[in-house]
Amino acid sequence: MSDLLDDRFSFIDGIAVVRLSGTVNGQQIIRWIGESLAWARLRRHGRVMVVITSATGFAIPSLALRVEMIRAWAAAVGNEVDVAIVCRPEFIDPQKFGITVAAGFGMTAGVFDEEAAALAWLRGLEPMP
Repeated sequence: MSDLLDDRFSFIDGIAVVRLSGTVNGQQIIRWIGESLAWARLRRHGRVMVVITSATGFAIPSLALRVEMIRAWAAAVGNEVDVAIVCRPEFIDPQKFGITVAAGFGMTAGVFDEEAAALAWLRGLEPMP
């Protein structure tokens, strides 16, 4: 993993924030987020907000793809990083299926359509031991 990933991140109140914009396909976004989360884990950033509201070019993920992406991201963070994903509302499953899957893999995750809500959620979590 390259130190060039350092340039992807900014910080708000100690929370690592990474943003993706531009046109990408589904596999690219899964890989990009996974790399970013693995970097955050390596750097011991316990809370990460991933913002993909400005990214385009990928379809709303199927349930099978949600499992695939969450499995990859959970492997990247273990149980060491709490993750808030901020995306457009139409990408959020009404039953938050991905969040249930994340919990099954031992990952603490939330999905939001607004950055303020994601930051509030991350701030409210108990510190990682």
